[in-house]
Amino acid sequence: MEQRNKNPDDSDQLLRQVPAAPLRCANGYGFFGSPETGNLCSRESLRRAEAQLQASAEAEAVAATSKEGDEQGAKAKSRCAACGRKVGLMGFECRCGGVFCGEHRYSDRHSCGYDYRAAGRDAISQANPVVRNDKVDKF
Repeated sequence: MEQRNKNPDDSDQLLRQVPAAPLRCANGYGFFGSPETGNLCSRESLRRAEAQLQASAEAEAVAATSKEGDEQGAKAKSRCAACGRKVGLMGFECRCGGVFCGEHRYSDRHSCGYDYRAAGRDAISQANPVVRNDKVDKF
């Protein structure tokens, strides 16, 4: 028994840890607050937690909206630009930027605005640099 009561100040320390009077809510709702919730009642702490969840949900909604825009672009690609037939995954993308069915996939089958001749000239000029002889013969 003597070992338990070595420190007579233990009971004083326990009394010091207990607050003297309960704290009222910092926003004045009439309920009691706690130091863990920043002297707010459970009602106000729940309200703030819900506001944080709503803010994060709005951020996710903005991200989802951008994804929906991408999905709508994919839905627009699911139809032929010439006849409007559904092409799904089998659509052919043309260099003019449209998606076409098997019947309109060739440039002569739809009104293609892409200039294949100019693109070919540019590709050849970039692949084959100009080679010229020296003007003066070396001895």
